[in-house]
Amino acid sequence: MFAMIMSSVTEPPGLETQRREVEALLQGSELRAGGSWYMVERRWYDQWKEFVETGDQNSSSFPGQIDNSELFEDQDSYHLKERLVENEDFMLVPAEAWRKLLAWYGLVEGQPALERKVVDLPSTLKVEIYPVEVYLCLHSNMDTVITARFSRADRIHSLQEVMCREFSVQQGAECRLWMKSSDTSCERLRNVHVSVLDACLTSGMTVIMEMRNADGTWPSSKPQIMRCSVEDQEYRGQPGVCGLSNLGNTCFMNSALQCLSNTPPLTEYFLRSAYLEELNFTNPLGMKGEIAEAFADVIKQMWSGRHHSVVPRIFKTKVGHFASQFLGYQQHDSQELLSFLLDGLHEDLNRVKNKEYIELRDAGGRPDQEVAEEAWRNHLRRNDSVIVDTFHGLFKSTLVCPECHKVSVTFDPFCYLSVPLPVSKDRVMEVFFVSLDPKEKPFQYRLLVPKAGKVSDLCSALAQLIDIPAKQMVVTDVFNHRFYKIYQADEALSCILDRDDIFVYVNQDEEVVLGLYLRERSHYRDYGSGSSSYGTSLFGHPLLLSVPRTLCTQEGLYPLLLQRLERYVRPPDPSEEVEEEDEEEEEEEVFKTQTNGISDGESLPCCPASGGAVAAAGETAEEDKQEEACSPIPAANEQQARRKSCRKKRRSLFSIQAVNSNGTTERGMGEGGLAFSFTSQPYVAIDWDPDMKKTYYNENEAEKYTKHSSMDESQQQMSVQLQECIQLFTTTETLEEDNPWYCPVCKLHQLATKKLDLWGLPEVLIIHLKRFSYNKFSREKLDSLVHFPLRDLDFSDCLLRKKLTNGEPPSRYDLIAVSNHYGGLRDGHYTSYSRNKDNGQWYYYDDSKVTFATEDQIVTNAAYLLFYHRQDKIRHPAAPSPAASHAPSPDITSCSSQEAEQGGAACVTMETD
Repeated sequence: MFAMIMSSVTEPPGLETQRREVEALLQGSELRAGGSWYMVERRWYDQWKEFVETGDQNSSSFPGQIDNSELFEDQDSYHLKERLVENEDFMLVPAEAWRKLLAWYGLVEGQPALERKVVDLPSTLKVEIYPVEVYLCLHSNMDTVITARFSRADRIHSLQEVMCREFSVQQGAECRLWMKSSDTSCERLRNVHVSVLDACLTSGMTVIMEMRNADGTWPSSKPQIMRCSVEDQEYRGQPGVCGLSNLGNTCFMNSALQCLSNTPPLTEYFLRSAYLEELNFTNPLGMKGEIAEAFADVIKQMWSGRHHSVVPRIFKTKVGHFASQFLGYQQHDSQELLSFLLDGLHEDLNRVKNKEYIELRDAGGRPDQEVAEEAWRNHLRRNDSVIVDTFHGLFKSTLVCPECHKVSVTFDPFCYLSVPLPVSKDRVMEVFFVSLDPKEKPFQYRLLVPKAGKVSDLCSALAQLIDIPAKQMVVTDVFNHRFYKIYQADEALSCILDRDDIFVYVNQDEEVVLGLYLRERSHYRDYGSGSSSYGTSLFGHPLLLSVPRTLCTQEGLYPLLLQRLERYVRPPDPSEEVEEEDEEEEEEEVFKTQTNGISDGESLPCCPASGGAVAAAGETAEEDKQEEACSPIPAANEQQARRKSCRKKRRSLFSIQAVNSNGTTERGMGEGGLAFSFTSQPYVAIDWDPDMKKTYYNENEAEKYTKHSSMDESQQQMSVQLQECIQLFTTTETLEEDNPWYCPVCKLHQLATKKLDLWGLPEVLIIHLKRFSYNKFSREKLDSLVHFPLRDLDFSDCLLRKKLTNGEPPSRYDLIAVSNHYGGLRDGHYTSYSRNKDNGQWYYYDDSKVTFATEDQIVTNAAYLLFYHRQDKIRHPAAPSPAASHAPSPDITSCSSQEAEQGGAACVTMETD
């Protein structure tokens, strides 16, 4: 009987041997995380045990095939019964014991082997009896759902393989998984190398698989694509020739992304999805793989050839999440973004999962070659990624103590070279000079002054062009129709920015320098300010006037101001002169007493009273005397009429008001004989009625100025060769006081000399031109033209290691991309030039707009970041794809940022996950 039943299985050994082997395995096997154990129905196991213990192969206790029927709810689904208990309902045997029992006795046909994994729970190891039961479906077909069971020790990658097999997913298709725990909550299963337990996947959840679209997007991102025409619906362009929409001051990001997108080794790494196997989710210095994934999404869309322009919204969100300095929509530096991105990609893709501590050693007199090789090995022990493979090089750093002359040599890796530009000691400044002659327009001058100079140097430079002593000049910064700042002679010129409007005035000796503002009075009273005064607004250019102290009165200032403004303020003709009665309407009286600030009988608050009583603007004390000389007391009506006719006067073009430096009237100004001290700068404003201003004030004439011949002198732009900048980078320098070096011999911080030398260069070399200069004297952007080669940039003369051995790469490079910056320190715009790796054509990228470029357009004074590819790694570009070989157009994409935001031509809007 035994022989007949066992005909389909391996001939078993003797019963005693069976018992001894299985028991040895049961006693010697330990639980190990991820190990496999098998469930055997308790009655069958007991019968087998009795059988082998009898020692009689013909015994009636022969167990037959392994039969676990009693463990299943039914024989169709083979679902385990609930609440099964070990050693009562079933026995657990290690994998090796199961394989022996299966070989000796076989398994009832159709029954599955009940393999169970050992899971590492927080405090113990345990064989998992009930696996996780989940539902599987595709994003493209949510109605077709299958049920599958996985051990908590299984990797998510195993689950993904099951889904690809069950749903017949095309081999090589890029997919990603989502874990759905409720009707509304979905979470990405980013790390496919973690276990089901660590991924928090539990029974009853649904796992959804989606495949990347042909255009590089994901179905779950809900791309909103609206195209301009039917022809665009099947757009096929040159892969990589794709704009990036400006999300609001994100041109700096777009420029850096375009340069990286056209770096062949990096782009090809992401296009072939090699990054998926190297995502590092546990690196505390990384971003859990999210920056790498977001970057991959942008690259795959740009190189799909399906879009004119892509909206990198998710990428921008991820960058802001992990680097708070890039939150919001302020303008930033493309080099700072590039530095963060390269570091973030490196840590997200670092192949070193556990970084060991490595103590750095000084050269200690050892040969450079030996120290350099040791430094590079140590670097790779902690840092190994596609970024290191592509962008990292090595330079030698030499420090020399000025006291004991201790020489310290180290070799340090770099990701890009920040090279200085030669800095001129002079700067060009443009100023406006306002003459004392009221009929003369302001003159604009261009002056050459020392960068580290003072305001007095500017005055001296201007004095060489005009017949005015430098000591009599007053230099001001005019902004928004007022004096933003009045400079002292000893103030540094670095306080003045190139964009500031600088006006220079003349101060005559022994006179008061009076600041004059022009204001226009509104038609309506400003009741919201708490008074019934009229609102005013500044206009025109302010003036600085030298006024004798004796004329600091209403009667003295009015004709003086009228004369000073005669170039653009027309005095009324005798036929136009308007007389007005002193008995004015209530509104006019309120204005005179509450907003004029200079009442009858008092001087300007900014000047001491002089010249006797001062009447309202344009009214003299003599007229008051004439009023008192009228005929003796007549009848009431007659007296009123006669007083009315006696109190007529000429109407002023404007009124005069004491103000503060902002051009506004402070409460209390001009009341009760209050006077300013001459230790502070006095200001007045002349207030115009809108109708009077329209009639007598010539705005066009007021804005005119004359350009001096110095403005026509072409300023020779400073130019330099890139090799000169690299030589400056390797020049010996002395450390600054705030960055000393600790000498191990002197045991003190010393201002050592430091020299950097290039030792090893990477496949792709990024050169950062340090155009933004910051020091204790000035802050500026250097617009020097750097002549950089498009081909054959040779570093053989710059490398400290002259001889290349062991098949080491050459040191010649070709240009592949340039990030440009136009503008000044605080504002500007970024664009890029890039060479497409597939067709060899240069393109100009300006946010969402892409145009063809020629090689003679690339070298400009806007170049900021240069990307060079080593010649031995450059492959010859393939011919343009047939889909992209349409008739060339100077404007490849015409999708503006605004169109992209509104779903413009072939623009993809990516939603957050």
